[in-house]
Amino acid sequence: MWVRAKWLVLWSLWAARLAWQPTAPLRVSGGRVRGSVAHDGSHAAYLGIPYASLTPENRFQAPGPEPTWEGVFDAVDHKVMCYQRSLVGNIFRGREHCLTLNVYTPVYPPDTPLPVMVFIHGGGFVEGSGTPLMYGPNYLVPKGVILVTFNYRLNVHGFLGLGIKEAPGNAGMKDQVAALRWVQRNIRVFGGDPDNVTLFGESAGGASVSYHILSPMSAGIFHKAITQSGSSLMAWAHQANPEHNAKLIAKAMGYETEDPYELYKIFKNKSLEELTQVKLPLDKKKIMLSRLIYAPSVEKVFDGVEPFLTKDPYQLLLSGEYNKVPMIVGTNDEEGFLFAGLEDPSVLPNVDIEDSLPNNLVFPSESDKKRVAEEVKKMYMGDEPISEAPSAQFKLSRFYGEPFFNYPPMVETELLLNSSNHPLYHYYLKYDGWRNIGKFASGSIFRNSTGMSHADDLFYLFYQPFIPVLFEMEMINRMTTLWTNFAKYGDPTPETTELLPLRWLPARKEAPQALAIDKELSIIPMWQRESFIFWRDVDSKYRRK
Repeated sequence: MWVRAKWLVLWSLWAARLAWQPTAPLRVSGGRVRGSVAHDGSHAAYLGIPYASLTPENRFQAPGPEPTWEGVFDAVDHKVMCYQRSLVGNIFRGREHCLTLNVYTPVYPPDTPLPVMVFIHGGGFVEGSGTPLMYGPNYLVPKGVILVTFNYRLNVHGFLGLGIKEAPGNAGMKDQVAALRWVQRNIRVFGGDPDNVTLFGESAGGASVSYHILSPMSAGIFHKAITQSGSSLMAWAHQANPEHNAKLIAKAMGYETEDPYELYKIFKNKSLEELTQVKLPLDKKKIMLSRLIYAPSVEKVFDGVEPFLTKDPYQLLLSGEYNKVPMIVGTNDEEGFLFAGLEDPSVLPNVDIEDSLPNNLVFPSESDKKRVAEEVKKMYMGDEPISEAPSAQFKLSRFYGEPFFNYPPMVETELLLNSSNHPLYHYYLKYDGWRNIGKFASGSIFRNSTGMSHADDLFYLFYQPFIPVLFEMEMINRMTTLWTNFAKYGDPTPETTELLPLRWLPARKEAPQALAIDKELSIIPMWQRESFIFWRDVDSKYRRK
């Protein structure tokens, strides 16, 4: 009997730990909201708060105002995501009315308002969400910041651009602006400082941050920025001809028309499931990154419509017409592992470098394009043909990584250094540890290789309840301290410590340098590989004007 009573007490204590522990209600602009205290007491979470609305009329436009409600909204839903199809496979999930955000705070915020970090998720502008299952706050919030994550429209729903008022483009980016404006209106009631907001993101999220630097729509609603493996200058992150892409999508559905209003009628009358399930014919000559078509674009200006972007990103950076704030910019050293490992197996034997070159390069003749493609193939493959052989895939992975991820942020850094008087810190992540989950997901060819693949950095910044620490707490502390120091002070290393024994100084216009983040910290030249110099030369000569 005594043993049974003892187990009953222990079970009750365990069950109580898992029970919902509500916070006191807070009043935001939509109504009163109540969150929950994390079971380990590390933070309070307010999940799934609606920040904007969607109607049939604004389906491909900027979102409407945030919803309002009576009573208390229990912010506990962590499953909300925008409707999407995964980049790999045919997994469909999510919903149309998905514009929600998550706020994470210390359980007892101090009297002084805390710095705010707003994270934008990646996923190629076609998948992903701000879910705490991937972007948990347990490592960041205890360091004295408030974290916000959110969802935005994806795929054709977020990035259809027809050049007409009904579908001008960049709906997903306008969702992001709406989320940032919600933060400005409401973050003070959570203990946050609306005048100290750091915007950061990875991959498509990093490219999004880069776009917010450029957009007049985003002026004044954030104060520092971090781009991780993303830039508005990346070929896959910009639609040069969104109307053409819309025609391709309509054709895949069986419609042939050049009229943008006819196209709009087609898209408007289709369900979101039908639109997302449209799949363009697989071009086996192109690598995965050359097949992405959904991304931000330059808009036409219409009366009564606030545009997000009206000029080419490169030209805005070149002219200095952008929102100047302190920044951290950087990439991982082996970005391409993930994409080479996840490539469609039927593509690899057919890859044509000429067809896979970044689509923001425009060549005056076919002979010029062929010559550059041959140089690229020689640089990465040597004399080995492209194939499914492990050695060939390993070599080809650098082609997935360098021109599509590593190189563009370096150009962006140089352009920013030419015209901004704010500090800019460039980094290069090389750490090879047990939480390099992106690399492990790439397959056996890359699993035993050194280096940090695309998305590996996320696992050293965010908590995932299904992945253990794996003895990587020191690197987690190092990364989160660098990022939160920047959010607090505008300087990732305001002083040297045992954890951060090296000062990370801003990059200089002359001979820019970067922080190599590895088991040890070191300073290296930003243009550290000869292949980076090659891409700089090609880009300066052939970049689309």
